[in-house]
Amino acid sequence: MLELAIGIILGCCALGAGICMGIGAIGPGMGEGQAVSKACEAIGRQPESKGAVTSTMIMGCAVAETTGIYSLVIAILLIFVAPGLMVDILKSAL
Repeated sequence: MLELAIGIILGCCALGAGICMGIGAIGPGMGEGQAVSKACEAIGRQPESKGAVTSTMIMGCAVAETTGIYSLVIAILLIFVAPGLMVDILKSAL
């Protein structure tokens, strides 16, 4: 019975990490793609503003990427830290 519960804990942690990275990677990818697209349009319309547009775009991409980094940290915690804690809690409850 204990082995089954440990297996469920490990499976759920892995599933949670996968979902976290799946959802966490969509937002930054779409946001950065749209930012680069609009920056290219702006530079195409006014080539003399290339420096200002590029620096603003890079700052925006860096801010958008933080969501992906946060989801990566949560996924790493779910894979390496959470199973040990959950199994310890389960063993202490029995």
